[in-house]
Amino acid sequence: MEVEQAVAAHYAHGSLEETILDALAAAGKNPNQLAPKDLAPVDEFHVGGRQATLAFAQQFGLQPGMRLLDIGCGLGGAARYFAHEHGCSVSGIDLSTEYVNVANALAAMEHELARRAEVNRQQAELLDQQAKTIQQQ
Repeated sequence: MEVEQAVAAHYAHGSLEETILDALAAAGKNPNQLAPKDLAPVDEFHVGGRQATLAFAQQFGLQPGMRLLDIGCGLGGAARYFAHEHGCSVSGIDLSTEYVNVANALAAMEHELARRAEVNRQQAELLDQQAKTIQQQ
Protein backbone atom coordinates (compact mmCIF):
# COMPACT_ATOMS: atom_id res chain seq x y z
CA MET A 1 0.00 0.00 0.00
CA GLU A 2 1.36 3.40 -0.95
CA VAL A 3 1.85 6.08 1.69
CA GLU A 4 -1.02 8.25 0.41
CA GLN A 5 -3.39 5.28 0.44
CA ALA A 6 -2.28 4.28 3.94
CA VAL A 7 -2.86 7.78 5.28
CA ALA A 8 -6.27 8.01 3.60
CA ALA A 9 -7.24 4.58 4.97
CA HIS A 10 -6.17 5.63 8.47
CA TYR A 11 -8.55 8.59 8.42
CA ALA A 12 -11.42 6.82 6.64
CA HIS A 13 -14.66 6.77 8.60
CA GLY A 14 -17.24 5.67 6.04
CA SER A 15 -20.15 7.78 7.27
CA LEU A 16 -18.43 10.94 8.45
CA GLU A 17 -20.85 13.41 6.86
CA GLU A 18 -23.84 11.61 8.35
CA THR A 19 -22.17 11.51 11.77
CA ILE A 20 -21.48 15.25 11.68
CA LEU A 21 -25.02 16.06 10.52
CA ASP A 22 -26.45 13.89 13.31
CA ALA A 23 -24.28 15.69 15.88
CA LEU A 24 -25.38 19.08 14.53
CA ALA A 25 -29.03 18.06 14.75
CA ALA A 26 -28.52 16.79 18.32
CA ALA A 27 -27.01 20.19 19.18
CA GLY A 28 -30.07 21.94 17.74
CA LYS A 29 -28.28 23.31 14.67
CA ASN A 30 -30.02 23.72 11.34
CA PRO A 31 -27.81 22.38 8.50
CA ASN A 32 -29.36 25.01 6.20
CA GLN A 33 -28.22 27.88 8.44
CA LEU A 34 -24.70 27.03 9.57
CA ALA A 35 -21.96 29.45 10.52
CA PRO A 36 -18.25 28.55 10.84
CA LYS A 37 -18.49 28.55 14.63
CA ASP A 38 -21.13 25.80 14.44
CA LEU A 39 -18.61 23.43 12.87
CA ALA A 40 -15.46 24.54 14.71
CA PRO A 41 -15.68 21.84 17.42
CA VAL A 42 -15.62 19.03 14.86
CA ASP A 43 -13.57 20.12 11.90
CA GLU A 44 -10.22 21.47 13.06
CA PHE A 45 -8.14 18.40 13.91
CA HIS A 46 -4.77 20.14 13.89
CA VAL A 47 -2.81 20.85 17.06
CA GLY A 48 -4.35 23.83 18.83
CA GLY A 49 -7.70 23.63 17.02
CA ARG A 50 -9.58 26.88 16.36
CA GLN A 51 -7.31 28.85 18.74
CA ALA A 52 -4.29 27.98 16.58
CA THR A 53 -6.18 29.05 13.46
CA LEU A 54 -7.05 32.40 15.07
CA ALA A 55 -3.45 32.96 16.16
CA PHE A 56 -2.12 32.08 12.70
CA ALA A 57 -4.55 34.48 11.03
CA GLN A 58 -3.52 37.30 13.35
CA GLN A 59 0.21 36.68 12.88
CA PHE A 60 -0.05 36.28 9.12
CA GLY A 61 -1.97 39.50 8.52
CA LEU A 62 -4.59 38.05 6.19
CA GLN A 63 -6.34 40.50 3.87
CA PRO A 64 -9.50 40.16 1.76
CA GLY A 65 -8.73 38.75 -1.67
CA MET A 66 -5.59 36.87 -0.62
CA ARG A 67 -5.25 33.41 -2.13
CA LEU A 68 -4.28 30.66 0.29
CA LEU A 69 -3.34 27.00 -0.13
CA ASP A 70 -4.27 24.70 2.76
CA ILE A 71 -2.34 21.45 2.36
CA GLY A 72 -3.83 18.71 4.48
CA CYS A 73 -7.06 20.68 4.87
CA GLY A 74 -9.00 17.80 6.39
CA LEU A 75 -12.62 18.85 6.73
CA GLY A 76 -11.72 22.41 5.79
CA GLY A 77 -12.41 24.20 9.06
CA ALA A 78 -9.41 26.50 8.85
CA ALA A 79 -10.02 27.12 5.14
CA ARG A 80 -13.64 28.05 5.76
CA TYR A 81 -12.60 30.31 8.65
CA PHE A 82 -10.06 32.19 6.48
CA ALA A 83 -12.65 32.58 3.71
CA HIS A 84 -15.48 33.65 5.99
CA GLU A 85 -13.65 35.90 8.44
CA HIS A 86 -10.93 37.32 6.19
CA GLY A 87 -12.43 37.17 2.68
CA CYS A 88 -9.64 34.96 1.37
CA SER A 89 -9.95 32.52 -1.50
CA VAL A 90 -8.75 29.17 -0.21
CA SER A 91 -7.82 26.01 -2.08
CA GLY A 92 -7.57 22.98 0.14
CA ILE A 93 -5.89 19.67 -0.64
CA ASP A 94 -6.26 16.45 1.31
CA LEU A 95 -5.40 12.77 0.82
CA SER A 96 -8.75 11.46 2.02
CA THR A 97 -11.54 11.31 -0.56
CA GLU A 98 -14.08 11.20 2.25
CA TYR A 99 -12.65 14.33 3.87
CA VAL A 100 -12.64 16.13 0.52
CA ASN A 101 -16.29 15.20 -0.04
CA VAL A 102 -17.34 16.17 3.49
CA ALA A 103 -15.36 19.44 3.27
CA ASN A 104 -17.22 20.36 0.08
CA ALA A 105 -20.57 19.43 1.64
CA LEU A 106 -19.88 21.51 4.76
CA ALA A 107 -18.75 24.50 2.69
CA ALA A 108 -21.97 24.26 0.66
CA MET A 109 -24.01 24.33 3.90
CA GLU A 110 -22.43 27.59 5.00
CA HIS A 111 -24.41 29.94 2.77
CA GLU A 112 -22.66 33.04 4.13
CA LEU A 113 -19.32 31.55 3.08
CA ALA A 114 -20.53 30.92 -0.45
CA ARG A 115 -21.26 34.63 -0.85
CA ARG A 116 -17.93 35.86 0.51
CA ALA A 117 -15.25 33.59 -0.89
CA GLU A 118 -14.65 30.43 -2.82
CA VAL A 119 -13.25 27.40 -1.03
CA ASN A 120 -12.18 24.42 -3.15
CA ARG A 121 -10.89 21.03 -2.17
CA GLN A 122 -9.25 18.22 -4.08
CA GLN A 123 -7.33 15.07 -3.47
CA ALA A 124 -3.56 15.36 -3.26
CA GLU A 125 -3.07 13.00 -6.21
CA LEU A 126 -4.53 15.69 -8.46
CA LEU A 127 -1.87 18.18 -7.37
CA ASP A 128 0.84 16.35 -9.32
CA GLN A 129 -1.31 16.41 -12.45
CA GLN A 130 -1.92 20.14 -12.07
CA ALA A 131 1.79 20.82 -11.51
CA LYS A 132 2.63 18.99 -14.73
CA THR A 133 0.01 20.99 -16.62
CA ILE A 134 1.44 24.27 -15.29
CA GLN A 135 4.99 23.22 -16.21
CA GLN A 136 3.87 22.52 -19.80
CA GLN A 137 2.41 26.02 -20.23
